Amino acid sequence: MNTMSDEQSIVAQKVNMQAVILVAGVSRRLFPLTEFRPKCLMEIGGQTIFDYQMQALLSVGVKKVCLVVGYRREQIKEYAETNYPNIEFSYLINHFFFDTNTAYSLWIAGQEFVDRNFIYLNGDVLFEPRLLKRVMESPDGTALAVECKPCGEEEVKVVVDDDGRIHEIGKALDPSRCAGEFIGVARFNATVTSYLFKALERLKVEGHRNVYFEAALADMAAEHPFHMVDVTDLPCVEIDFQEDYESARTAVLSRFQANH
Repeated sequence: MNTMSDEQSIVAQKVNMQAVILVAGVSRRLFPLTEFRPKCLMEIGGQTIFDYQMQALLSVGVKKVCLVVGYRREQIKEYAETNYPNIEFSYLINHFFFDTNTAYSLWIAGQEFVDRNFIYLNGDVLFEPRLLKRVMESPDGTALAVECKPCGEEEVKVVVDDDGRIHEIGKALDPSRCAGEFIGVARFNATVTSYLFKALERLKVEGHRNVYFEAALADMAAEHPFHMVDVTDLPCVEIDFQEDYESARTAVLSRFQANH
């Protein structure tokens, strides 16, 4: 007799997933805070962004993590292996981290993760383990965490139908048409990853080196379903600017503490 709850069963199906985390960027917009350390090692509430992400991954049973590194990669490698000896890390290097973006970094991971399920994380997102659990528990094959809110020009926005399917994604969308912001946490199903990496390859071949990986998703959205996971009630922030960092240290972190 199967005594597992539906929630436990869903999580159990996915515990062998690996995670891909993009941590190659220079983060010039956060200088001088990131001049001598990578953004993922910035401290918030006594822990680094990397720590919060590792805790979330461990909470869903993920123990294999691929880091796409570039800027100050030796610092990241040393921190990861010193603090998380029970996680099996692998590393892929974006040697062109000064003049490329997330599309190029994720393309590098293509040979390793094509036709495989994986968790995707931007390395600069502060979030609780509950947020990743919600993404993992989604019954939809490919699930993107979305904070439903009014957006401006900077956010990666999504247009969603009544069934929660994402039809459009990108920064250039009209904010009035959008449900909210994709925050850089997702689960990709093996049935779409071959199309994802082909789309990333096209961007590279066409010379679009300095674009966000969501450009590949935008090319695929009409034919391959992505679904929104609403995480509006959970504290999270993608840290691109100093005001994001200050918000993370105050408003967002206080919500973490209130929920524990």
